[in-house]
Amino acid sequence: MAIDIGRRQFLSALSGAAATWPLAVRAQQSTMPVIGLLSMGVSDAYVANVAALRRGLNEFGFVEGQNVAIEYRWAEGDYARLAELAADLVRRRVAVIVATVSSAPALAAKAATTTIPIVFTTGGDPVQQGLVVGLNRPGGNITGVFNLTNVLEGKRLGLLREMVPAAPLIAVLLNPTNPSFEAQLKDVQAAAPVASQKLEILRASEESEVDAIFATAAKLGARAIVVGADPAVFSINGRRHLVALAARYAIPAIFQSRESVMDGGLMSYGPSFVEAWRQAGIYAGQILKGAKPTELPVQQSTKFEFLINLKTAKALGLTVPSGLLSIADEVIE
Repeated sequence: MAIDIGRRQFLSALSGAAATWPLAVRAQQSTMPVIGLLSMGVSDAYVANVAALRRGLNEFGFVEGQNVAIEYRWAEGDYARLAELAADLVRRRVAVIVATVSSAPALAAKAATTTIPIVFTTGGDPVQQGLVVGLNRPGGNITGVFNLTNVLEGKRLGLLREMVPAAPLIAVLLNPTNPSFEAQLKDVQAAAPVASQKLEILRASEESEVDAIFATAAKLGARAIVVGADPAVFSINGRRHLVALAARYAIPAIFQSRESVMDGGLMSYGPSFVEAWRQAGIYAGQILKGAKPTELPVQQSTKFEFLINLKTAKALGLTVPSGLLSIADEVIE
């Protein structure tokens, strides 16, 4: 009987000690702040961006897995998923929400919480979209980086027009479900008369629709296409598919991101998205150190990149004007 009592006491003590181990682990984790990343994109397409976010956090002493954790929520181009993903991060009581790739994640996060700090990266004007009351004094629980992506469609049109000056018709691919659609549309339409260029606006809200878009552009006689900035069609597969379609139909195209040119696209013009994510990481680090979003003015992108792929130009039978070559930040040969 003594042996049985001893065994019971030993097992009881052992089970009690074991029970405290996960509690200790949970206690350690509970002291580590958690950042919620809410993005329109697909994780595989934003490896460099996430690395830049981590670099920004590092500047304020935060290292993922050591003294900060990151919960990743990828909408994979589906705007309809954002509300629930944002609500999930709020339920998990994250310390900061970093909402990236477009204004839609930021709007979803803002609708989900008025108390958790939010840091956004967005291409649309955050004041016009109701994210902040002003750039210098954002107000509320939100601030971030305005990378101007969605007000550069007119600039992209101008660059493409220089590449194909004799094009009677240029198509413009836009996503009507993008919160910045109207701004993009107005921007490119305002630029068309200045360039004396006839446009055809084509709409696609999903990757599966872009095949029909290029077929329609070719049928209409479009000699070039502006691919509007939109994360719903810019997963890795979506981006590469767009580049492949432009090659298949032999239509010169300009894109928003340098990755499209690296994949074989003709041209791209846009801000440095990697730099925008790094700045978002810096702001998240400052907030974790005690800064309030309202004290952090919205940053505007100052670094823009213009890339040309000479190999693709040659395949399309294009001679790149010397003026474009002189202003290109990078030329792929």
